[in-house]
Formats: sequence, C-alpha cells, structure tokens
Amino acid sequence: MTFTTAPAAVGTMTVAPPALTDLKGLALKELKQKLKENWMAGDYDLFARYMEQGSEPFYNRLDLPRSARVLDVACGAGQLALIAARAGARVTGCDIATNWIERARTRAAREKLDIAFEEGDAEALPYETASFDAVISFVGAMFAPRPELVAAELARVCRPGGIIAMANWTPGGFVGKMFAAIAKHIAPGGMPSPLAWGHEETVRRRLGGAVSNLELNRRIFVFEYPFQPQNVVDFFQATYGPMSRAFAALDLEGRAALQRDLIRLWFENNTATKNGTRVEAEYLEVVATRRKFAA
Repeated sequence: MTFTTAPAAVGTMTVAPPALTDLKGLALKELKQKLKENWMAGDYDLFARYMEQGSEPFYNRLDLPRSARVLDVACGAGQLALIAARAGARVTGCDIATNWIERARTRAAREKLDIAFEEGDAEALPYETASFDAVISFVGAMFAPRPELVAAELARVCRPGGIIAMANWTPGGFVGKMFAAIAKHIAPGGMPSPLAWGHEETVRRRLGGAVSNLELNRRIFVFEYPFQPQNVVDFFQATYGPMSRAFAALDLEGRAALQRDLIRLWFENNTATKNGTRVEAEYLEVVATRRKFAA
C-alpha cells in the first residue's frame, strides 16, 4: 500500500516514543541529536494530517479569546498551531524537527495565516519569561527526555493568569498498550516513560506550585483511517519517524514479529463496522492557570 496524499480530516495519534532504539549511555548532546533524527524521519507532515480533527476539540475546550498569544510546544508539522491561528490567535509553534517546521510554514503560507514556526526545544524554550497567554502541547512535549525541565519551561514562558494545557497519552489506554507491544521487541531507551505525563499524580508533582486551578480530565481520542488495521501499521511505519526507525533497528524476523503484534492490537480494538479502522484511545487533558510569579 502506497501513501502519497493526505486523506480527508480524520483523527490519529502520535504512537511511539521518540527513541525506540537503545539510548542508554548517550551523552546529552548525542541524545538530543538522536531524538531529532528520529522525529525528522518518515513523513510526519502526512502523518499529522490525521491528527487535526482530534486536536480541534482539545483546542476549542480551552475557549481562548481571539488574538491570544499562543505557543504550541513540540508542534510537529503545525496541526494544532494552524487550528489556533484559524480561530484568531497570534500563534508561535516550535519543534526540534526542522524539516517539519518548514512544512508547517508552507501550510500556513498557503492559508495566509501569520504563524511564527521556529526550531525550539521543549526543555529550553527560546522565549522570554511570561511571553504567552497560553502554552499548549498536544501529545508533543510529553516525549521530551527531561520532563521536569519541560514543566518548568511551560510555566516560565506563560504569563501569570495564563493557561498551560497538554494532551498526554495515558498508560492504560490504547497507546499504552501499543508501547507495551513495542517494548516486547525493543528494549526501552533508558529515558523516563513519556506515558508518565498521562498519570494525574505525576502531573500534579511536575507542575506543582507553578499553577493553580489544575483540571485533569480523561478524554477519548478517536483514530480513524479509511483502510484496514494491517495498512494502519504500514502507514505508521512509512510516515511516522520513530516507528520507521524502530522497524529498521530489528532484523527481518524481529520486524515480522513486531508487525504481527501491532496488527493484532489494532484488529482487537477496531470498532469500525465497514472497511476501515476506528480505535478509541484515552488521553489525559491537563489545563491549569499559571500562578503569579514570586516577588
């Protein structure tokens, strides 16, 4: 099955950790470069087109005013940033994957949307303190390897009284099951699990005293594809960089075994009544107010 064009707006997800090959023992600089290479592989622009319909309810629930200054952290190819700009926000998007930032700029230009897409690391955001009214991330910042730095940076660049919002896959949801299936074949890379961001107590601890009015709600993201589960797995392998790199790290027998496990998981959770794939996955919606800075 060949994937060359983006289908109509239907939901999908970020499915795998950014580093599925062994990253233990790498120096920080090497680790960052490895993660960047993983995210820049595949065709995330095509992959992300499926994310837009599922991202829109998340943004709409924030009920941000028009002209709000919004930062989309780990924006990928810009799917959430584009939604925010269409709603009238003044948007900046940042990501470590420079090729997808370029694709995002192209999409924004085609729609005549004024969005600043820039290279930026969620652990060291290149912005002044209190620069934004809302700092948001849809299954993006959760994959950075040092979560405490991510939490501190999200809070730092948000103005007092502003909104910090994240969507994070939960350990017990479909994505957690997919991570478990992958872990059977490829050893964890030695980084904290990104799924910890989907645990309520972990989020409370990480954001801590920097926020107030912390609301945590479990939501359902519906992944829909106009093709069968086995082709969904093929699609991920072809377009989603970390998944592509995961398969490439295995020998022929290992690739076949991983593919069988993933296809089985998608089939077991598929609720589509006709040709196609429809799978529900849980994520933790995090919405908090930035506290005033200490005197």
